[in-house]
Amino acid sequence: MRIIVRGDETKMEVKKGNKIKIHYTGTLDNGQVFDSSEGREPLEFEAGSGKVIKGFDAAVIGMKKDEEKEITIKPEDAYGERNEELKQKIPREKMNIPGEIKPGMTLAVTAPDGQQFPVVVAGVEEENIIIDLNHPLAGQNLTFKIKVIDIQ
Repeated sequence: MRIIVRGDETKMEVKKGNKIKIHYTGTLDNGQVFDSSEGREPLEFEAGSGKVIKGFDAAVIGMKKDEEKEITIKPEDAYGERNEELKQKIPREKMNIPGEIKPGMTLAVTAPDGQQFPVVVAGVEEENIIIDLNHPLAGQNLTFKIKVIDIQ
């Protein structure tokens, strides 16, 4: 039998390499909620591993179990600034999409490696669809309310 003594978890701080569980709510500058763990299982990840955006990863370091914090992350530490060069024209005949395509729609695009990712329709022309390959949250400040649920 192996016994592991963890010590007083209420004093334990998140360090790089800890597996942690957190609840969060993310909002934009206008107050709109863009993502939340409310009503779901907490988000679980290894702190400092780069599995979440840079600013979020840095913000949890040093937090304690049951601690809550609100942070605002600038675009350069989130999804980057918008890059207008990431807008591309795709011939309509190459897009196998049923129904009418309108600006603002989000489409799922499959990359050559088979991975799917969302793109936004930036414009519609007679012969082409203009898609925006920027992350939908690129160029935006992101505010998160974070609560550490568990530290391992």
